[in-house]
Amino acid sequence: MKSNLAYAAYSRNNVSIESPEKLIEMLYEGILRFSAQARKAIENEDIEKKTYWINRCSAIFAELLNSLNYSGGDVAHYLSGLYIRQLQLLALANIEGKATHLDEVINVTKNLLEAWRESTRTYE
Repeated sequence: MKSNLAYAAYSRNNVSIESPEKLIEMLYEGILRFSAQARKAIENEDIEKKTYWINRCSAIFAELLNSLNYSGGDVAHYLSGLYIRQLQLLALANIEGKATHLDEVINVTKNLLEAWRESTRTYE
């Protein structure tokens, strides 16, 4: 996976990033944090904060989608579909104000993070 723009942005803001692999981990963690905040905003019926946090999650998924390397095999195509589905769920959560959509995003992202950590640990 390439992480061109995201890596540059995070490098400017967080000098402790050791690698592009670490950046992907941080992006997944960001989605989890922002999804939890959006869920809390839905529970509090705070439309402005809900929209803000969902937009943050969507921006991360868009960057992850844009950084996929399709020449690397089928994994990028699978992740593309998965990321697009998460963007759809985030849009539904924003429109309908239902936390169940966010729960699915959180569950999928937790699994992605776990798989990412496992795959990068084997190369260390």
